[in-house]
Amino acid sequence: MTSVRGDMTNRPGHEQEQFLEVLDRDEAMRRFRAALDLSPLGREQVRLAEALGRVLAEDVAAAIDVPPFDRSNFDGFAVRAADTYGASETEPVRLRLTGEAITPGREPQREVRPGHASVIATGAMLPRGADAVVMVEDTDCDGDWVLIRRSVAPGSGVMHAGADIARGEVVLRRGTRLTSREIGVLAALGLERVPVWRRPRVAILSTGDELQPPGASLSPGQIYDSNAWMVAAAVRELGGEPTVLGIVADQIEALREAVQRALDHDVVILSGGTSKGAGDISYRVVSELPGPGIVAHGVALKPGKPLCLAVAQARPFARPVPVVILPGFPTSAIFTFHEFVAPVLRALVGLPEEPQEQCRARLAVRVRSDRGRTEYVLVGLARSGSAGELVAYPMGKGSGSVTAFARADGFVTVGRYEEYLERGQVVPVQLLGRGLTAPQLVSIGSHCIGFDRLLSLLHDRGITSRALWVGSMGGLEAARRNECDLAGVHLLDPDTGRYNVPYLEPGLCLVRGYTRTQGIVYREDDPRLAGKALDQLIELLRQEPGLRMVNRNRGSGTRVLIDRLLEGHRPDGYTVELRTHNAVVAAVAQRRADWGVAIETVARGAGLAFLPLCEEHYDFLVPAERLDRPAVQEFLNLLRSAEGVALLRRLGFGVEHTGEVITPEQRS
Repeated sequence: MTSVRGDMTNRPGHEQEQFLEVLDRDEAMRRFRAALDLSPLGREQVRLAEALGRVLAEDVAAAIDVPPFDRSNFDGFAVRAADTYGASETEPVRLRLTGEAITPGREPQREVRPGHASVIATGAMLPRGADAVVMVEDTDCDGDWVLIRRSVAPGSGVMHAGADIARGEVVLRRGTRLTSREIGVLAALGLERVPVWRRPRVAILSTGDELQPPGASLSPGQIYDSNAWMVAAAVRELGGEPTVLGIVADQIEALREAVQRALDHDVVILSGGTSKGAGDISYRVVSELPGPGIVAHGVALKPGKPLCLAVAQARPFARPVPVVILPGFPTSAIFTFHEFVAPVLRALVGLPEEPQEQCRARLAVRVRSDRGRTEYVLVGLARSGSAGELVAYPMGKGSGSVTAFARADGFVTVGRYEEYLERGQVVPVQLLGRGLTAPQLVSIGSHCIGFDRLLSLLHDRGITSRALWVGSMGGLEAARRNECDLAGVHLLDPDTGRYNVPYLEPGLCLVRGYTRTQGIVYREDDPRLAGKALDQLIELLRQEPGLRMVNRNRGSGTRVLIDRLLEGHRPDGYTVELRTHNAVVAAVAQRRADWGVAIETVARGAGLAFLPLCEEHYDFLVPAERLDRPAVQEFLNLLRSAEGVALLRRLGFGVEHTGEVITPEQRS
């Protein structure tokens, strides 16, 4: 992640500024492009060995025929086709051998006259007089003679000169990105050097006192700089040459110097410091650059509102340099990069506009939005029922997520003047990448480290999967609608005190997973909680005003357990809802909360105290009509295998009934 704010002490007394003109996305792009030269950067010649991934700057026309001579398609005999007419298995034709065996790489020396044939190898040059080749399998040799047992037509078994590529033919057009296929064509034409467009050199700067490069140690309050490397990889994918110039502290003079050095490149990208707060200095430095300057600062997008687009005239008469300040949060950064920077880089590289691939999907849940700006909602896709209708599940991780963009299949656009998209509404989904690759197994439900590790083992067995973590209730609903193969659940029924089985209904099966221990987690060094018996501790947690809790999200099995534990009490922190056991444990370990409820495996791993509450069952709901699918059966085989059971035991889970299948009729 990259900085979202700067050093607040950098400009004492500076008041918060507001975005003076928040632009529509299309208007921001129009202004940006109008200030740029979007023609390719110039031609250069590169060696064929270095041409992979480059973009042709000129049409490539063939200077030779390919193949450059008539050649044999297989081992056999070069003949005059007319001499073979009437040949059959019972009445073969006898032809005298010329005495020459023609091999690839040399010119034939003897003409094939009527009634004669020459031995010829695959790829060898056809001799004068011959107009066909008979396969060796259709012949027998008899001393100086060959018996032809199958007639052939003129041209049979021969690739004629220029049949693949004719001299003067345009075989590759400018703007083509060179892959292994095109490299093969260029080599066949004998080209040792290739005309390509120069790659744009892209400088990438990160700003923020809180940033550390990957590999460094983190102090409290610090994070790793992921944006620079994510953007650098995206630049390279588009055909540019990224230069990661490192992290610049929130000091205006240091940033001025870094930006000046960066202007030697064709494009400059900064990450963080684009808001108009007192500590966000990137836009101030960019506003000082000569040239058209800032053309857009603030775009009516979510994520991505703080985006800043500028153009600098680094040197007189030189090409203007695009300067872009991406928002600091990772999802915002990569979204705005692909929306605004990627089209510019494609133009500079010499590539045409990339067509957008879309599909249509039904929304699994209602999506709310803020009126006044276009919102992009990342979604994962699943197929529902036998008809295979696509269903879109919002990722719901926010612009600060590093993984949301990587795991999403696409995004749904909520218009600037729309407040929501209704559940069940069919909407267009803009796909990320080329095409939609369907996984073999789709799981929707509650996250668990054990299930995560099982999916990794399944991947090793060649089964691809997609997991959408939406909580136990979300998983139950997805299984009811036949939108998934598996739904990981740990649903406690308040009336019976049983897990998962009471929720079985017609059309669903329950596969027993494993048991895990839920309990209260707190810090060992907290004297208020250490050493207390369970009843004593629970009473303290309900009533003690100084103890801050951290809750779980509504719809999760753990939330039901917490509400039963508190019996209507609402301690400080009750409204803070986290989606995973790991997030609960992190909040307690980092002293943002004093206690929470999580599973023992995660709590022990973080060195926290753990007081058991109950043993819960983490099981898998499966739509009955999907139970026999090969990927589901492979998962069940893994779950029951010695390898799967050993994994779960290492994680501290109970496996007494793992892999058992329960139908609705058996739930009692």
